[in-house]
Amino acid sequence: MTARSIMFQGTASDSGKSWMAAALCRYFLQKGERVVPFKSQNMALNSYITANGQEMGRAQVFQAEAAGIMPDVKMNPVLLKASTNSDTQVVVNGKDLGDMSTLQYQDLKTKLRHEVTHIYQELTADYDDVVLEGAGSPAEINLLDRDFVNMGMADIADAPVILVADIDKGGVFASIYGTIKLLPQKHQDRIKGVIINKFRGDKSMLESGVDMIEALTGVPVLGVMPYTDVKIDDEDSVALNRKNKVMDVSKDLDVVVVVLPNIANFTDFNSLAMHPDVSVRYATDPNELGTPDLVIIPGTKSTSEDLKYLKEHKFDAAIESLYMRGTFIFGVCGGYQMLGKKLIDNDAVESKISEEDGLNLLNVTTYYQDQKTTNQSKATIGKLEVEGYEIHMGKTVSDDDVKPFAHIVQTNGEPADHFDGAVNFDHKVSGTYLHGIFDNPEWTRKYLNEIRSYKGLGPLKNVIGSLKDFKNTQYDKLTAEFVENVDVDKILEIMDQASAAKKVSQTK
Repeated sequence: MTARSIMFQGTASDSGKSWMAAALCRYFLQKGERVVPFKSQNMALNSYITANGQEMGRAQVFQAEAAGIMPDVKMNPVLLKASTNSDTQVVVNGKDLGDMSTLQYQDLKTKLRHEVTHIYQELTADYDDVVLEGAGSPAEINLLDRDFVNMGMADIADAPVILVADIDKGGVFASIYGTIKLLPQKHQDRIKGVIINKFRGDKSMLESGVDMIEALTGVPVLGVMPYTDVKIDDEDSVALNRKNKVMDVSKDLDVVVVVLPNIANFTDFNSLAMHPDVSVRYATDPNELGTPDLVIIPGTKSTSEDLKYLKEHKFDAAIESLYMRGTFIFGVCGGYQMLGKKLIDNDAVESKISEEDGLNLLNVTTYYQDQKTTNQSKATIGKLEVEGYEIHMGKTVSDDDVKPFAHIVQTNGEPADHFDGAVNFDHKVSGTYLHGIFDNPEWTRKYLNEIRSYKGLGPLKNVIGSLKDFKNTQYDKLTAEFVENVDVDKILEIMDQASAAKKVSQTK
């Protein structure tokens, strides 16, 4: 193994380790080094389809973008997507292995550890630096024996660890101390530094606490990162708790996203908030819908169950009422399926609900089949070209009089010729399987201008430009904050020392 390595682990989920990894990846790119992110196992419903149709977690996608390289499933060989309270869909090397119980997955872990080890070794031969990320907390003491995600992965990589602690959750010093002291001594020794993340206020207020936690643990605090206003995708559903629920009244358009119990790929709507006339908020209750200009029903891992939830909580009646008064309705993936007449799952592919009436706003019917569609697609909508990706189990059939949403012209790099989605007769209800549709600024501006026209507002020009350029400015902004507030020189020293030690051990 030739590459240097460093691993970010967290005191809890959503501590910010994904962002710290992205910042360091960007730092190495700026220094002209070949760097790759790596997370052996993700558990998230926010996923992405690569150029060759393989599925991976979104955190390693934005880390790859920060590193200036194309996303590859080698960066995230195992992806877990919760299906029920007891079963999980297991995706290995981008391919769906089906749903497994917790015990079934535990039995698979030994094989996966070997697979992950092999993939990691391949990466170290191709890059100068590998920036690893753990999952959740390394102090899950009931999982240590078969772990290949946190300290187990650090052992495989023989990588030093930086612990990221989220002060915004409260109890930051207890979480640092407890995480370190619950670990076996050999793993405590791997932790070479701590970063306190999401701090608001005067850092001098932390100085005495930092001194005490360093004395108690013997681990230096390498920096205190402020709560940073950077627009980068969130991977963890915990981040939904921070999403805005109140309209920004300075904006012309009020867009509300319905928060489903099994919501997936809510990152689809981050780019909408980039438009200067758009306020994006999230509703967990029909009373929070208000009178928006656009309601979005997002993707979900369990469409029939979430559709049943919408009905039980009276979202269906509220959405129909809003549509009747002129609100535009948009469904993505599972949300598109819900807008149809029926969801039919006779073989219990997605759930035990064999048939469920849809919201009946689009004349389409969805039939579930035991083959998962994972495509990165290019399409045309009118004269505009758009890109997106598909992740779904169902096949949706339209009535003869239904206008399609898009014409798919390429999937996974190969020519294609079929239609996607549906638009109702008055153009106020639309549905598509294309995740990332709002990442196409030109089409999005055209769609937003239709809503503006309905409200009696004049059209706006597209001022967003390239989404790629916007993301690059955000990665640079995050990295600047990282360099300013974290002792990067110390991190490099830690990496160099670990690399030198590995070379010495390999020559013995």
